[in-house]
Amino acid sequence: MSTLAFQEAGQQVVTSEDFNALEQRVLRAVELLRAERTARAAAEQKASELEQLMEVQAAELEQAHAQLKAYEGERDHVRQRVERMLKQLDEINA
Repeated sequence: MSTLAFQEAGQQVVTSEDFNALEQRVLRAVELLRAERTARAAAEQKASELEQLMEVQAAELEQAHAQLKAYEGERDHVRQRVERMLKQLDEINA
């Protein structure tokens, strides 16, 4: 076992194996951090895309509600006209 550090009074000896193990741990931590940052960026991008999609769909929903109200109004108007014509036919037959 070779030593890389100086052995001074009250200090521990650091072996090359200890230093290599520490280096590997640091490298793994850096890789994990990179992976997490990449995942976070992807999640933020996806969230942004979903927010935009939600805004588009909200606008489409609002338009569909307006169109539905217009159709309901038109249906009521047609119903009134048909009832009026039926009443006129009843008066002719009476």
